[in-house]
Amino acid sequence: MVFGSGDRPGVREAAEQLRPAIEKCCQVVLWDLTYTEDLSAVEADLAIVFGGDGSILRAARQMGYRQTPVVAVNLGRLGFLADLSAEQLLDALPDICAGKFRVVEHLMFECRVERAGTVVSRDLGLNEVAVLAGQPFTVLDVHLYVDGELVTTYSCDGLIVSTPVGSTAHSLSAGGPILRKDLQAFVISPISAHTLTNRPVVDAADRVYELVVPSPNEGSAVVVDGRVLSGLLPGDRVRVNKAEPRFKLIEVPGQGYYRTLREKLGWGGQLNLGQQ
Repeated sequence: MVFGSGDRPGVREAAEQLRPAIEKCCQVVLWDLTYTEDLSAVEADLAIVFGGDGSILRAARQMGYRQTPVVAVNLGRLGFLADLSAEQLLDALPDICAGKFRVVEHLMFECRVERAGTVVSRDLGLNEVAVLAGQPFTVLDVHLYVDGELVTTYSCDGLIVSTPVGSTAHSLSAGGPILRKDLQAFVISPISAHTLTNRPVVDAADRVYELVVPSPNEGSAVVVDGRVLSGLLPGDRVRVNKAEPRFKLIEVPGQGYYRTLREKLGWGGQLNLGQQ
């Protein structure tokens, strides 16, 4: 299968240029640059995704509970997940089709919004769940429960529950730690917490995490991987737990987790103090 954000500049053109080389190595059973095709009857050994990390999230959402190993080609900006260039894809594709690769499985989650005991919204995600304050942008009190036990109440602009893959996204910007992508854990990071004692927390992925906002703002919402899942009413419970499917990323020789961190996040290793 081939996916891509065909609405982004240059993605459709680059994918079409590479199409003859792809079809030379593979039998293409689906070519979808709009993320609209029904995958329920599609059987494939791998998926090639063109774009950036946002394209990866869209592909993972489209595949849903039938995750296919992904070859990620970066045509965006950062490309933390989409790590291969178009040229590297051409070099690696024959080996990939010959089975010379490693599949790294990553944690995914299910998010449900429960209102008066009824599930009103649910989604499958890869990066993170965020409860955001919204208009009129006053501080929220967010209760965090783990396996039904109250952990603490955050006074903050929002709260993020992130997978290791998502730990280098919104959670990192909020001051959260970086978790190695194949760990089975969640990190909870408050956004602009109104206290010096609240810090990000890392806990096991096999627990159930619940976020409750007693008095949400008019525009408060639950956001999954950058998409609004639901608005919030008083007493809603946002439940996050490990999902059965795993996101499967194909890693070719020469790629490595810390190499990606150095190159994508600018870990130079030395301070450039300049001349005095």
